[in-house]
Amino acid sequence: MKYDYLIIGSGLFGAVFAYEANKKGKKCLVIDKREHVGGNIYTEEIEGINVHKYGAHIFHTSNKEVWDYVNGFAKFNRYTNSPVARYKNEVYNLPFNMNTFNKLWGVFTPEEAKAKIQEELTQVNIIEPKNLEEQAIKLVRKNNIRKTS
Repeated sequence: MKYDYLIIGSGLFGAVFAYEANKKGKKCLVIDKREHVGGNIYTEEIEGINVHKYGAHIFHTSNKEVWDYVNGFAKFNRYTNSPVARYKNEVYNLPFNMNTFNKLWGVFTPEEAKAKIQEELTQVNIIEPKNLEEQAIKLVRKNNIRKTS
């Protein structure tokens, strides 16, 4: 059989391209190393629940045309990702932002936050981390020292 397009990968781009080209009468051959379509957003039903095989994904766009397009395939809910972390019985914004730094240290500017981070890093000398918190501090210190020297 003769094809107009050979598409490698059936993730979002490959699947949408093949779908749209096919609507215009083009023949597409889509190949993928995986045994399923959908790339990293593939889900499989387990005991009546759709489970993200490769980890959860959040779709977001401010483009109404794109929003309307994807809602033509499945109903999407409006969702705002606003993660928080609990540390010593306080709740902090993630990813870190000026609200987080203000709540932690009472600082108001990025310059004050950077100075406070630098101050705390100079007091830490973790050789062998004993937990995830120490590993994160060690990595921040290592990356910060590399950038500033």
